[in-house]
Amino acid sequence: MLVTGSRLIGTPILSMQASGAIGQISGSIIDPDTLKIVAFYVASPLIKNSENILATKSIREYSKFGCVIDSIDELVAKDDVVKISKILDLNFDLIGLKVETKKGSKLGKVLDFTATDNDFIIQQLIVRRPIAKALIDPELIIPRSEIVEVNDYKIIVKDEEKTIKKKAETVDFIPNFVNPFRKTELSRSPAQTENPDDIDTE
Repeated sequence: MLVTGSRLIGTPILSMQASGAIGQISGSIIDPDTLKIVAFYVASPLIKNSENILATKSIREYSKFGCVIDSIDELVAKDDVVKISKILDLNFDLIGLKVETKKGSKLGKVLDFTATDNDFIIQQLIVRRPIAKALIDPELIIPRSEIVEVNDYKIIVKDEEKTIKKKAETVDFIPNFVNPFRKTELSRSPAQTENPDDIDTE
């Protein structure tokens, strides 16, 4: 199932050991080479370190109740995981990157994204259109298969704009094992993506 990146922010981190919330997601760490969320920044009042990192591989389950992990020991400092530290050194931020076709046609800027909730691989880019095109299509949904290049300044997609989707749906994850934090049965429901009022002029 898919979840939007903006919806991940504020998600509680639930510890099996502590039997409750120990913090919440405050940001995503994305590998630009694979377009995968490899870790999350976690705000936790239980740890003095201001940059707590949770590798996505340590998450046992993601649902509308939160991300379930074994214990608070899964949270580490950024320098404790070599791969994550190298990605952080790139200062890569997907949100705000310009999106263009191979022929140079400007499609807009990345406003949000959707990712699978089991492996956190980014599947779609939600792109805010330039003012000249926003009246027709305020947002575009660009599937992963259309992306041909990602660099520090922009994302390049295939030329065939007609293949770019204009709608996408996200739904809650339905876990396949017992979640001790779940008090009621989950039901599938479409997630809403926000349509911002402000339109980029670039």
